[in-house]
Amino acid sequence: MIKSMTGFGRSEITGHNRKFTVEIKSVNHRYLDVNIKMPKKLNYFEAAIRTELKNYIARGKVDVFISYEDMGDGNSGVRYNRSLAEEYLKYLNSMAEEFGLDNDVRVSTLSRYPDVFTMEEQSENEEEIWQDLKKTIDEAARMFVDARIVEGGHLKADLLAKLDSMLEIVSFIEERSPQIIEEYKVRLRDRIHELLEDRETDESRLLTEVAIFADRVCVDEELVRLRSHIETTRNTLVEGGSIGRKLDFLAQEMNREANTILSKSNDLEISNRGIELKTEIEKVREQIQNIE
Repeated sequence: MIKSMTGFGRSEITGHNRKFTVEIKSVNHRYLDVNIKMPKKLNYFEAAIRTELKNYIARGKVDVFISYEDMGDGNSGVRYNRSLAEEYLKYLNSMAEEFGLDNDVRVSTLSRYPDVFTMEEQSENEEEIWQDLKKTIDEAARMFVDARIVEGGHLKADLLAKLDSMLEIVSFIEERSPQIIEEYKVRLRDRIHELLEDRETDESRLLTEVAIFADRVCVDEELVRLRSHIETTRNTLVEGGSIGRKLDFLAQEMNREANTILSKSNDLEISNRGIELKTEIEKVREQIQNIE
């Protein structure tokens, strides 16, 4: 089973007078890059959220959107600062006595002095909040992974078809390579006969020239390695897992062998098929960038 790095998941869960909504989407990235957008009230849980997401995601640029709605009666309360009110009253009494004024302070007046009454947030059950949030994240992440698996299946089928096409090209080059040496030998013999007319051909010199040509255009080692890389890529796709980086390395190696084959080619048919091979490898490399 392989996974695409493109996916989307969404979950909305209501409980304990709270509603959480989590959306997860991702695109290609070399590593795991998670960007979380959520209310400041939930910032305390950011590290836990990142740890939880790593249970589902290995690679990709992931955007996570979290919304939170408190549907309770509110968690704010009034706090009465008795010591501060007492301090205010003491000084007001002192002023009245010092300046000979009537002390007309009422409770309503005293209550309006700064910080006698303040609004403060009541403490919430953080563990309860986290469990609700975690449940929403897990549900969205499972949907997200399912979407990645479906897309991964499409990528796998497409890549296997491209690998089959590459093997056909490799087989053609393997069959064609000995023929171009024999054709070169015939052309060289004909050319020598044309130049020397009736004089006898130096067969040993002819064979030496053919051997030099054969060594120069020989791509046997490159074809063996290329076939091995293709088979390894196929087996890796079948095994599945987090294989994107491994496949990327194999694609680079396949491209290296194809370049060498083209550089050694002295035959139009092999050159044409070599270009087709590089084209298929490039398509494979592009698709591999989408695999986790």
